[in-house]
Amino acid sequence: MTEFRSGFVCFVGRPNTGKSTLTNALVGAKVAITSNRPQTTRHTIRGIVHREDFQIILIDTPGLHRPRTLLGQRLNDLVKDTYSQVDVIGLCIPADEKIGPGDRWICEQIRAVAPNTTLVAIVTKIDKVPKDRVAAQLVAVSELVGPDVEIVPVSATTGENVDVLIDVLAAQLPPGPAFYPDGELTDEPEETLMAELIREAALEGVRDELPHSLAVVIEEVSTREGRDDLTPLVTVRANLFVERDSQKGIVIGKGGARLREVGTAARTAIEKLLGTKVFLDLRVKVAKNWQRDPKQLGRLGF
Repeated sequence: MTEFRSGFVCFVGRPNTGKSTLTNALVGAKVAITSNRPQTTRHTIRGIVHREDFQIILIDTPGLHRPRTLLGQRLNDLVKDTYSQVDVIGLCIPADEKIGPGDRWICEQIRAVAPNTTLVAIVTKIDKVPKDRVAAQLVAVSELVGPDVEIVPVSATTGENVDVLIDVLAAQLPPGPAFYPDGELTDEPEETLMAELIREAALEGVRDELPHSLAVVIEEVSTREGRDDLTPLVTVRANLFVERDSQKGIVIGKGGARLREVGTAARTAIEKLLGTKVFLDLRVKVAKNWQRDPKQLGRLGF
């Protein structure tokens, strides 16, 4: 009988290299929020991959970048903390972008902060380019990480090689018992996930100035009986904090149209998460320059 293995894996890479989408593909459920804008993930959300002979706990970190604000610095510290505490680091590099200084910088950081942690290189988004470009990228990645590092090309969107990647990661884990009961997909509190789903909906299709400036705080969650007495209705009240009045206008939209869209999308996602009907009440507030203010950062959960 094969020995049971379990351990922690974190995906790292420049912002927007497909880390969250990959986490969801491996777990088989939507755990990490995905958005096509960088800097979406702020929390260390663990997705859990259960199999008969192993358990992989995926830690989804914010993308490492050269920090420009106090928030950026705190996010980077969080990432570096994570590096030294996991069993495997999966370095994500997209197939459709040339390797740049950012990738080299991250590779150096990994080597410096966690020289003893196993590294696996993952070439993501292989569905976006022809086979010859994937092959060329594999060669380039091999030159970046060195000959001893395993490289797995994968597409989280089509599912190509997802199982291969799971097996490669599992093989690198130490023998040991499962950390979580079978069937659990994440250990994040529901409120954190709700806040992330609202934030994801609010970032959808918005101009670039918003991502860093948007924080969501769940103020209240309460349950009462629904109309048919069988399905409970959960009321979720949340505040969306931005840094400037102009950003508040962007989130609310003309005549409140945009905020209504955000509410509908977020409510649908939260109902799926909780498995029950949800009444969602969203308010948009301005917290001037919160990213640079330690007091406000603390209050908003950073």
